[in-house]
Amino acid sequence: MAHSLLEPSRKKTPWHLWVVGVLSLLWNLMGAMDYLMTQTRNSEYMSQFTEAQLAFFYGFPTWVVTAWAIAVWGGVLGSVLLLMRKAAAAPVFLISLLAMVLTTIHNFVLEDGLAVMGDSVALAFTATIFVVALMLWLYSKRQVALGRLR
Repeated sequence: MAHSLLEPSRKKTPWHLWVVGVLSLLWNLMGAMDYLMTQTRNSEYMSQFTEAQLAFFYGFPTWVVTAWAIAVWGGVLGSVLLLMRKAAAAPVFLISLLAMVLTTIHNFVLEDGLAVMGDSVALAFTATIFVVALMLWLYSKRQVALGRLR
């Protein structure tokens, strides 16, 4: 049956959009949990860190905590928007990524976060977070270009 001129055509949502959306939401919710547990100073969660690491986390200036919040909650919002098939997912993921750049500059350039964390695992994990955030932005941007997000 042909589409009416008055009826907008619907592009079928590819299966990978749902997979990426759900996996990205789970990934970003882990970051949100880390943020909440750190900001509320949850004793059970924070017991995994040394005194030096706790002092490092609790000593973040307001601008770093703000950028961290934007990065984390922007990632969650971007994932939700992706699942809702909204084009706003792309700029939200970009803002999240840029906020992450700010926190990383603070943690590894302005402060010696690598020395505080004690090993290169922290640096590798940060790199992984960057790659995922970059890929989510690029993926959502591509989905907008293909007309799958509106």
